[in-house]
Amino acid sequence: MSVGENTSQPTDQSREPLTVVVSRRVRKGEESAFEQLSSQMTERAANFPGYLGAALFRPSSPDDPEYRIVFKFRDRETLTNWEESEERAELLEQIESLLVQPSEREVTSGIVTWFTLPGQNPVQPPPKWKMTLVSWLALYPAVTLVFILFGDLLAQVPLLLRTMLVTVVVMVLMSYVLMPRMTRWFSFWLFPKTNRDSR
Repeated sequence: MSVGENTSQPTDQSREPLTVVVSRRVRKGEESAFEQLSSQMTERAANFPGYLGAALFRPSSPDDPEYRIVFKFRDRETLTNWEESEERAELLEQIESLLVQPSEREVTSGIVTWFTLPGQNPVQPPPKWKMTLVSWLALYPAVTLVFILFGDLLAQVPLLLRTMLVTVVVMVLMSYVLMPRMTRWFSFWLFPKTNRDSR
């Protein structure tokens, strides 16, 4: 589907925030140059409309040269604009020259992006029922804690503002505090060893 088609008649899927996971295996001795170019790539991406952030995960061990770069854009259109830009293409050519093999890339959306383990390439999401259960195990105590700590104050706030504040706090906790930990704690169940060892 072309960018023009997305803008003229957007679908629900085309308007979802997208997370891109790029796996790159860097040649030995080129790590410093690679990380410098990756930082420049992030700086350029940050200047594009729709950019929502990025993170770089270094190799989990000296024996595995795999880096993972995770970045997010607001929707398919803004992601496409970035990936087809000259600013990206210029640096991408330099980055690829430092790699053992071509980059591997996967685009995901929704809560799947909460369930990723460093060193897993490409991202293999667990079954939906497992993701739902682990998400609930994090969500229920988070919401309960918010109401225990701030319930009296929230009761004085209009309903729409109250729900906005609660959901903002809970989503930040889920994305940056709870789900990274829950994914690690339940990794033995979410990602059986046979899946984690596969490449």
